[in-house]
Amino acid sequence: MSKNKNNKAIWSTRIKKNTTSTFKKVGSSISIDKRLFKEDIQGSIVHVEMLFKQKIISFKIKNKIIWGLNKIQNEILKGKFDFKVELEDIHMNIENRLHEIIGEDAGFVHTGRSRNDQVVTDLKIWMKTSTLDLIKLLESLNKIFLKVAEKNIETVMPGFTHLKNAQPISFAHYLLAYFEMFKRDKVRFANNLKSLNENPLGAAAFAGTNFNIDRFFTTKKLKFNYPTNNSIDTISDRDFVLDFLYTVSTCSVHISRIAEEFIIWNSDAFKLIKLNDKIVTGSSIMPQKKNPDPLEFLRGNSGSSFGNLFSMLTILKGLPLSYFKDMQDDKKLVFNSYDLLKNSIQVLIDILNNFSPNKKRMLELANEGFILSTDLADYLVQKHNLPFRKAYMVTAKIVNLAETKNLKLYELPMKELKKIEPNLDDNVFKVLNLRNSIKSKKSYGGTSFENIKKMLKKYKRESK
Repeated sequence: MSKNKNNKAIWSTRIKKNTTSTFKKVGSSISIDKRLFKEDIQGSIVHVEMLFKQKIISFKIKNKIIWGLNKIQNEILKGKFDFKVELEDIHMNIENRLHEIIGEDAGFVHTGRSRNDQVVTDLKIWMKTSTLDLIKLLESLNKIFLKVAEKNIETVMPGFTHLKNAQPISFAHYLLAYFEMFKRDKVRFANNLKSLNENPLGAAAFAGTNFNIDRFFTTKKLKFNYPTNNSIDTISDRDFVLDFLYTVSTCSVHISRIAEEFIIWNSDAFKLIKLNDKIVTGSSIMPQKKNPDPLEFLRGNSGSSFGNLFSMLTILKGLPLSYFKDMQDDKKLVFNSYDLLKNSIQVLIDILNNFSPNKKRMLELANEGFILSTDLADYLVQKHNLPFRKAYMVTAKIVNLAETKNLKLYELPMKELKKIEPNLDDNVFKVLNLRNSIKSKKSYGGTSFENIKKMLKKYKRESK
């Protein structure tokens, strides 16, 4: 192989005319995939170690290549590496620089492999590390949920359906609902590691190689679990990208939902929570404003994550086997989704550390909207042996009466209640109490204070 002179593409001997300047701009991915330089160099070092082990290259050539690759990594880390658009991607930029450093022997680095398996290998190594980073961030996020929940076990608030007061709950129980969501996100990311731990290196362009390579050696050295089984599928496969983008999107849904709720609850109409000045911004024209911009940032980010998933699905849906230039966008979509989610989790952690529930307002709102009606209906079933549907209708009549008289349920006179249900006595007023309502929800997973304390202990055990 001759030295790659004048920064020409490696295929310049076959392709006689220069690529148009327009396509050079759109066809180059170096601005995106230079992020993979460590993974690319790591994969190349292991590849040449394998080539030497299999007696495909000499000891001297192996050492020269590894020395040159380490030199290149130091140059990049020190900001002294010149990334060239005309060389298209990180793989050819590194290989070209290797030619400049060690000469023609650099050409051996690509023996028995293609950029096709090289890029999938790089991306999988990067995604494994990034997935583990996101799992750790989710663990940190959930520790904050546990900390805030523990402080608010007996904070009474209204639970909502259709944004209408439904039944009283503990604020801690609400927070632990999000703990469960983010716990599932963590499991989804962990499950993705299985496909990420299949080693693509050695599939070459798509058919494998006639060199006597050892894919099990590179698998072990690169810390994969096993090599991929089919070379065509290896090059065509972006399921692991879809899995990642889907998991990011699902996690983004959960972040967006709590962001939306906090935006509503922080509004002057609800006033259920207060945001610290550290997590609000002002207005350019209205001096009084304290806007929940970080929460709106979180809500908005979810749309970009969904778009990345839909983009990848659309790219893949029409592709025959095996490799096409369309796949070049996978890295941009993965990197963008990763950055968005990482930033979003960090912002959400800041928000949870810098807000406070308005306990007085939560209690006030919980006393509105006849929120104990279901408790009254259940009481009629349990203590007076009414079928639930009849108890429901009796309770509805009582609610109508209270609404007409502009009274709370517990404010209705007993004589008025007896006109609707003669069997009622003063014991009913024990039911028409917010805290008693919450205490009574002892079914597994319910909002009772006792249940919440048990769940907090369980979550803490599992988090160790």
